[in-house]
Amino acid sequence: MPTNETPPTEPKRSPVEMVKENSRGLRGSISAELAAESEKFNDADKNLIKFHGSYQQEDRDARKARRGEGLGKFHIFMVRCKIPGGKLTAEQYLGVDDIAGKHANGTLRFTSRQGIQLHGIIKRGLKETIVGIDTTLLTTLGACGDVNRNVMSCPAPQRGVRDEMQAVAARLAAHLAPKTRGYHEIWLDGKPTETSGHEVEPIYGKVFLPRKFKIGLSLPDDNCVDAFAQDLGLLAHVEGDRLVGFDLLAGGGMGMTHGNEKTFPFIAKRICYVPVEQTVGAAEAVVKLFRDHGNRADRRRARLKYLVHDWGIDHFRAVLTDYMGGPLVPPREMPVTGFDLHLGAHPQGDGKWWYGVGVENGRVKDEGALRLRSGLRAVIDRFRPDLRITPMQDLLMCGLSTADIQAIERTLDEHGVPRAGAVSPSRRHSMSCPAIPTCGLALSESERSLPGILDELDAAMNDLGLSKEAIGVRMTGCPNGCVRPYQSDIGIVGRSGSKYVVYVGGGILGDRLNFELRDLTPREEIVPLLRPLLTRFRDERTPGETFGDFCHRIGPDAARATVGAMKALR
Repeated sequence: MPTNETPPTEPKRSPVEMVKENSRGLRGSISAELAAESEKFNDADKNLIKFHGSYQQEDRDARKARRGEGLGKFHIFMVRCKIPGGKLTAEQYLGVDDIAGKHANGTLRFTSRQGIQLHGIIKRGLKETIVGIDTTLLTTLGACGDVNRNVMSCPAPQRGVRDEMQAVAARLAAHLAPKTRGYHEIWLDGKPTETSGHEVEPIYGKVFLPRKFKIGLSLPDDNCVDAFAQDLGLLAHVEGDRLVGFDLLAGGGMGMTHGNEKTFPFIAKRICYVPVEQTVGAAEAVVKLFRDHGNRADRRRARLKYLVHDWGIDHFRAVLTDYMGGPLVPPREMPVTGFDLHLGAHPQGDGKWWYGVGVENGRVKDEGALRLRSGLRAVIDRFRPDLRITPMQDLLMCGLSTADIQAIERTLDEHGVPRAGAVSPSRRHSMSCPAIPTCGLALSESERSLPGILDELDAAMNDLGLSKEAIGVRMTGCPNGCVRPYQSDIGIVGRSGSKYVVYVGGGILGDRLNFELRDLTPREEIVPLLRPLLTRFRDERTPGETFGDFCHRIGPDAARATVGAMKALR
């Protein structure tokens, strides 16, 4: 029978979805673009190279001079190594360090997800950079893009539970890696086959995920991985000295957009309990749920956290039950009680030691009297330790003897590298994203501004008698939240030029969000803004209460009134 009803139409999809669908297994025209003389990729391939571990960027420091010379943007590339659990060998580190000197800007950057980034690579050096990384037996595949990113895990090399968690992280990373051979054909001169461009991605399908996906394994007594910030957080359940399972957390994510109330940071929610032997299957189920139900129209709302938020936990559990193939077991609800930086010398439990070196903002470079890059290279080249990059952008050297530690400290002293105890607690617990000049999303400075802000904060805390307090400061140049600023004691988020949004009330444990203290705060007013709160914290704190706990207890209205009174007196 005829009907006047309009037939249903397919939901609108973002342009990036079409790029992925037509990419022939992430190949696009990347090979042809690499051979071209231009210094950048076309818009479609610019999106596809993210899956291969690279971002096309601009040297924003060069913008003004080039504009004066009538030149366009100077395009450069960032390349990121995907290193599950931050675990790599001395040989791999030295190989990447060599590449940093040959093709990048002479620095390495440890990321807040336990990877390594190289910055300042020009297009004609891009392939040789990725080939060189592959030669070390590291990879860049899946370090970026709409797939599972690097799988994080507690980096401490302690025998027992932490080693088991590292093994689970490695299995998850391998299982959730893209299966296309396009990466090998483009970068490693693999030969196309009859199935090239037609491979079946068993987990991701033809269009991969709606957006990036992040996994982290952590411990209740050491949440150094920030499990509640992950799309999929796995909080370990330990009996005695044995890893038996995880509370599965879903929907964590820090990114938001200024002025868009539909976007927001979100803390992961406890969904179910998973025995350790079922972890890989459970992770695949969550990824597939996100693949099928995530928002493919609006990339600003295309993260798993919005499904958890919009559906509610009960509905999310009901849908996940179908993907898991059976009823869910309730979570064990283990509370988070600790957070460890793992710096300094520690026994591994096997007669050996590890030694953690603090790396401010993750940037490994030689600058003035601080010759960190040279010092680390000298130590790693001599002692050949196993290495672990931490979620706080620091480096652990593992498998050492007592004599090794003494020699390492002498070498680092000679290169001007401060020991952990010589750095303030707040500086040790703080980190930033790269922001300007390399990140195209940055609205404000971050890495280059945070050290000065910490200098001012340390001075203020010394004046107030708070020099021994650990107050974590996390700073980003934009609201995407790459170093998880919305969980920290103090979050500083780029707003516009030299102005920032200041947040307080989170905590080092990483199990709650902070709240906005003031928007549009000029850089030079950040520490003066915080000083009245720090003073009140000193005078009114309860025993054992941290600064973040104090701000959370008094709440947004009281905190804002405190800094508002300061503003009225100026």
